[in-house]
Amino acid sequence: MTTVKYEEVRKQIIEAGIEMAKTKLVVGTWGNISVRVPDEDCIAITPSGVDYNDIPAEGIAILDMEGRVVAGSMKPSIEWPMHLEVYKNRKDVNGVVHTHSTYCTAMAIARKPIPAAAEDMVQIVGGNVRVSSYHLPGTPELGKAAVEALEGRNAVILANHGCLAAGKDLKETMKIAQVVEKSAKAAIFAQILGGIVELDQKDIDAMRDFYLNQYGQR
Repeated sequence: MTTVKYEEVRKQIIEAGIEMAKTKLVVGTWGNISVRVPDEDCIAITPSGVDYNDIPAEGIAILDMEGRVVAGSMKPSIEWPMHLEVYKNRKDVNGVVHTHSTYCTAMAIARKPIPAAAEDMVQIVGGNVRVSSYHLPGTPELGKAAVEALEGRNAVILANHGCLAAGKDLKETMKIAQVVEKSAKAAIFAQILGGIVELDQKDIDAMRDFYLNQYGQR
């Protein structure tokens, strides 16, 4: 049964990686994707430095919650400590996507949050997208900073780095990453047009509740 679970999550990750590259959420081999393996204390994560179109199924590493490789033929992404930190602290999260998309990276290098101004973003993220404190890639400190900025949210801007999205499953997480990138672009354009008008907290709360409890087919 475990082998079947690994096959399922590996397939999800490979498909998401191809989509992530196709939609320009990453360029080259940067960024990474992970999934919590159902009913097990482990995650599946993309390998380090491999083109998303060339990742073999067995190249997706399976790690236990201490970061030990329990299956897989390739070295995992160096960002595995950040992914594990999110999963350990957010039981509601089953998918993590780390992007280097253009507009989120612009916000990251300016160290500016994405304001709570676009309705779709506040619905899916829970409010504005905060900026985490800066730490080197692959360090435990980066993971801790990401978790802190993720409190009550489903996305964070990593200072001078990119974006991290976290959702209930990988499909939802990819949607979060795409909406956040679109919202970063819109925020930059809005500033050019004269400024951003943020939503009231009561309206944000109402839309978030609607998204979580009424949106879509039930």
